Amino acid sequence: MRCLNNKNLLRLIALLPILLAEFVLAQVVDPHNVLIRNVHLVVADLAVEEVLVNILIRDNKLEVISKDTIPVEEGASAVDGREGYVLGNLALGEAPSFIILNQNPRENFEVLLDTSFFTVFAVHNGQLVQNNLFEVAEEEIEEEEQAASIGWMAYTPPPMALPSNYMDTTKWNRWESKWVSGIFVAGMVLDRMHWSGQDSDSEAHHGNLSIYDGGEIRGFRLGAVGTINFEKPWVYTIFGATNAFDKGFEIEQQEDFTMFDYRLDIPIFKNANVSVGNQKEPISLERIMPMTNISMQERTSVSDAFLPSRNFGVVVSGISDSQRMTWAGGVFNNWVNQRGDINDNTTTTVGRWTWLPVISNDESNLVHLGFGLRHSNVKTGVRYLATPEFNKSPTFVDTGVIDADDSMQLNFEAAWRKGPLWINAEYIDTAVDSPVSGDLDFSGYHVSATYALTGEMRPYNKKSGILGFAPVAKTVNQGGWGAWELGARYSTIDLTDGLVDGGEMDIWSIGVKWKLTPVFVVDLNYRYITLDRFGFESSSDGFLARLLLLLE
Repeated sequence: MRCLNNKNLLRLIALLPILLAEFVLAQVVDPHNVLIRNVHLVVADLAVEEVLVNILIRDNKLEVISKDTIPVEEGASAVDGREGYVLGNLALGEAPSFIILNQNPRENFEVLLDTSFFTVFAVHNGQLVQNNLFEVAEEEIEEEEQAASIGWMAYTPPPMALPSNYMDTTKWNRWESKWVSGIFVAGMVLDRMHWSGQDSDSEAHHGNLSIYDGGEIRGFRLGAVGTINFEKPWVYTIFGATNAFDKGFEIEQQEDFTMFDYRLDIPIFKNANVSVGNQKEPISLERIMPMTNISMQERTSVSDAFLPSRNFGVVVSGISDSQRMTWAGGVFNNWVNQRGDINDNTTTTVGRWTWLPVISNDESNLVHLGFGLRHSNVKTGVRYLATPEFNKSPTFVDTGVIDADDSMQLNFEAAWRKGPLWINAEYIDTAVDSPVSGDLDFSGYHVSATYALTGEMRPYNKKSGILGFAPVAKTVNQGGWGAWELGARYSTIDLTDGLVDGGEMDIWSIGVKWKLTPVFVVDLNYRYITLDRFGFESSSDGFLARLLLLLE
């Protein structure tokens, strides 16, 4: 019979009040339907830090392991894992068998010698063996889920996906002080382009497209996002990029560093903010979403042709009390970046409104609708042009510079997300008042669909009315397959009207995305392009392989 030594006896006496309290207060939970929040996954590699996750067991099977917030299923209970440490069998789709320890076995070897003493939760083949965890109050869950559903407090999200645990103050690239808090984020996108074919009309118009084959650093961005800690915190965003990503891999010369995002988001009253600085204009679901989050590798030719990437201005935005409607309006004038007098630069007024007419109780099924309006008092003429949604490509459609008095854009957007399925469509109409060419009208639209084969669901940011980066339920680091997503998209743009022959272009795209982890993504896209311009009706197609690396 095992005897307690003095050290263990003193430890037991010290912990006895806590153990008794846990025995009395611990809630009875259904192990077949339970959400376990805030536990660490223990990995064998000492060089890898433990990951804080949430675990969902439904119908006696392990369904989700994620760093992101998991909504509580109807009829299920939720317990607070108190940042315990999980050991055991965590195979998705199977009845779970694991224990949760209240101390880290990698730091205290005695934990493994006496697991019964340190275990606070245990389940074997789906049967509850021990539970000393407290059930989380329903109102606490609702408050946290409501905050998570609103997402990043600023209307326009950061220019690249934030780490899912960006509020974790233990991260090396996260800083916390009395007045300023934030996180440093960086990302690189590496591309390899291959034009696989073109017909004779395409070659006559564009030349041999194979000269654009090869690799490039598509993007290298770095910056910081965080808060200035007033009573109601202000959110700051500072991001920049080098111009080197427009060059090939072989280019060694250093290029200038450009600041492309710098703004402050300031709360002004309940559910409303004002954003000041260089930022995206509040119009179009696809344009506002970071490029890492959209259905394909590049934005559609429609968005790129009609809507600018960024502009300098002021945006006021808000969300309704029901969290089913958002609104945003802003005034922009790029005199800060273009220099010169403000009256010499175009002033643009932009607005966007979104609505969730349908949303299920667990928010796994929702319908999103949106409308945007953009007016510019053109000062230096307008020009609309686009590539065929490949960065390494010549321009395919182009109106040239049009002498104009003003321009007006209407944007309609609709999306349906049901679990791992996301279908999205947008239409943009552009009217130009030209004293030389008369009244012109250009337009385009796109329809896309993505489906996560591994079951992950994209989060919906109610504050911005956009969808986020799909989480990875089980990364390759955790012994899983990562997240696999299939996508398809059709886009069309018409830049021909009156005396302007800018061209009509249709693009069919398919793609597959493999997220090994949230910060390491492999992406492959194929596009087939048809173009009608200058009497040519041509076709071409190509592949683009992409590697996305994010700092976490």
